[in-house]
Amino acid sequence: MCYTDIMENGSKNEFKSLLRFTTAGSVDDGKSTLIGRLLYDSKSIFEDQMDHLVQSSKRLGKDNIDLSLITDGLRDEREQGITIDVAYRYFATPERKFIIADTPGHIQYTRNMVTGASTADLAVILIDARKGVLEQTLRHSYIAALLDIRYLVFCINKMDMVDYSETIFNDIRDKLVQLCSKFHTEEVHFLPISAKYGDNVVEPSVNMNWYKGSTLLKLLETIQIKKFKNSSEARFPVQTVIRPLSSEYHDYRGYAGRVAGGSFRPGDEITIFPSGLKSVITSIDMMGKKLSEAVIGDSVSITLADQLDIGRGYLFAKGKELPRQAQDIEMMVCWFNEKPLRTGTRYLVRHYSNEVSCIIKSVNYKMNINRLEKETSDLSVGVNDIANITIKSVKPLYFDSYKNNNITGSVVIIEEGSNDTIAAGMIE
Repeated sequence: MCYTDIMENGSKNEFKSLLRFTTAGSVDDGKSTLIGRLLYDSKSIFEDQMDHLVQSSKRLGKDNIDLSLITDGLRDEREQGITIDVAYRYFATPERKFIIADTPGHIQYTRNMVTGASTADLAVILIDARKGVLEQTLRHSYIAALLDIRYLVFCINKMDMVDYSETIFNDIRDKLVQLCSKFHTEEVHFLPISAKYGDNVVEPSVNMNWYKGSTLLKLLETIQIKKFKNSSEARFPVQTVIRPLSSEYHDYRGYAGRVAGGSFRPGDEITIFPSGLKSVITSIDMMGKKLSEAVIGDSVSITLADQLDIGRGYLFAKGKELPRQAQDIEMMVCWFNEKPLRTGTRYLVRHYSNEVSCIIKSVNYKMNINRLEKETSDLSVGVNDIANITIKSVKPLYFDSYKNNNITGSVVIIEEGSNDTIAAGMIE
């Protein structure tokens, strides 16, 4: 995904790539402080924000500016010094644009971490150099792998509190290398930092001359991310049918949605699910313009050569690689709700723009985060648990695996009575 920068004189600059990354770590590991330092040292804080930050730090009795207040905006977060909700921040450098999701560290907010990391390309996981690898390190690393985040940056923070010890850094790094060997990662990086004082965040540290790698900002600016989550197989979930019925567009019937995989062009033959009927694309429209091609992420309206019964929740596919079809579907879920999972209970499953009733047939296993092992002795699933389940839907779903396509391979499970979202699922 790219943005085009428009200069003040109206000319176009080079395309800047956009990097979405999430921060994670245990409580008090310094996630919010790190983001604050990143924004502060990269000159990405406006003057009025800086004034507010200074005043807020004084009100809370801080001797120095508390950079964590940049992201911790809730009153409870500032009073307790923790992150509770997901906070998003946007900033840019001459090389790249960034969207940061600052996620909480408490185990009871695991669901918030899943939400914030679900759209990330890269995860920055913080570790307190005094404490080393903790249960939350395992949990956040596993969740990143579960969400198919293949680029991990481990920041060993608070090096100033261990005398900038290279030995301590190397010991923690060795343990993390063993941990990452259990996951399918594309790249893993390890950085010794001090978020409080800025060592190796934006500028190289004078206190750790033994570290020869790049700073965190330089790494984020230069790392090359390969997009894996949306497959090359063409997928287009229909969100709504457009029928203007105006004099100009009297006979227009367009199917609006966002391309979830591959590309579509006028003249392409497509297969429509659930009917299995075929048709040919006659035009692709976007904001009054005719497109020669629609690619992943484009929100468009597609017209077809045939008058077919198509509505919200239908799926257009192209080529030989058609989606899988099933009613019994196995998936990994993170349970969001305080009410425990109940097998045999009727729920709603929302799958892209499609929504059908289902029951949870079985809990196949839970993940023991401490040992990163499958657990079958206790199959009760409560809030923040991660488990493998099988659902049975009343009608077939048309899907891909989450590893191939994070849109057609993901679901949310909804409680029928309250309409609460109670779980997020990744189809295996």
